[in-house]
Amino acid sequence: MKSADPALNRSIVKLRAVVPEDAFTAGILGTERIGNGIVISADGLILTVGYLITEATDVWLTVDAGQEVAGHALAYDQVTGFGLVLPLAKPDLAPLALGSSAAVRPGDRARVVSYPEFANQQAVQILARREFAGAWEYLLEDAIFTAPAHPHWSGAALVDDQGALVGLGSLLVREMVGGEETNANMFVPTDLLKPILHDLVARGRARRQSRPWLGVYAVEVTGRVYVTGVAEGSPAQLADIREGDLIAQVGAENVRTLAGFYRSVWSLGSAGIGVPLTAIRGGTSLNVNLRSVDRTDLLKKPQAH
Repeated sequence: MKSADPALNRSIVKLRAVVPEDAFTAGILGTERIGNGIVISADGLILTVGYLITEATDVWLTVDAGQEVAGHALAYDQVTGFGLVLPLAKPDLAPLALGSSAAVRPGDRARVVSYPEFANQQAVQILARREFAGAWEYLLEDAIFTAPAHPHWSGAALVDDQGALVGLGSLLVREMVGGEETNANMFVPTDLLKPILHDLVARGRARRQSRPWLGVYAVEVTGRVYVTGVAEGSPAQLADIREGDLIAQVGAENVRTLAGFYRSVWSLGSAGIGVPLTAIRGGTSLNVNLRSVDRTDLLKKPQAH
C-alpha cells in the first residue's frame, strides 16, 4: 500500500448537521451529528453516510483549508445508507473518483481517509466481504469489513491502491482477526451508488418501490430473532410488539435469521402492505397483522434552499 497521499485531504470535508429536537430520529441519533463527507463531483457534490443528515435542518461543511460553508441535505437512501449534500458555495475541493468496489477482495490493502482534523490517513486490510443485517431493518448483501478500526469512521472514505473511492464508512463492528475478536469497520460498497446516483440528485430518492417498515429493532441469537425495541409511533408499537418478543414467523415462513426476517417482510410488497407476524411472548403465541409504512414519511424533509 502506498504511503499517505496529502492530495486526498482536499476530497474530504468535516460535516456537521443540526436536527430539531422533535425530529423522529433525534432520540436515537442526536440533534447534532458530526462526521465526514466525500467530494465526488466537480460541482462539489458530497457523499456521506445518511444517518448524519437525516432530518437535518442545517448542514455545515468545513474544508481542508478551514473554510466553513453551508450545505443542503439533498438525499438519503434508506436501502443503501448513502446520503448526498450539495454545498451552497463552491470551495476549492478535489473530487474523488468512484472506483470498483467489486474488485476489492479479502486480504487486499486499502486506506481510510477522514477529515485531517479527526485523524491521519490509516492503512487497513480488507477482512471480509459478506452480508450485513443491521438491527434497524437494514440489510447489505455484500458489505466490506476492514481493520484496524478507524476512530472517525462515519462518512470516511475507503480508498483503493489507485486512489479511487470504493467504500463509505458506516459502522464500528466486532470481527474475528487471528482467532481474536477486535474492533473493525463496516463500509458500504460505492458500486451501489452508481445506478442510483442520478435519481438521488434529480429526485431526492432512488427509483424503486419503498420497502415496508415495521419499526422493529431486533437481534439474531443462535438461530432466533428477538425484539430489542420498537420505534415510538411505529406499526410495531401500535400492534403491541414488545422488547423481548421472539419473532417466530412472517406469514407462513419461519424466521431464523435477521436477514431472513427482513427478506420475508420485504417480499410481501411495497410500503403500506399488511404484514402477518407471529411472535412468542412468555410461551404464548401472538398473531398480529401490522400495517407497514414508508419510513421516509415519518421523517422531516430537507428544507429548500
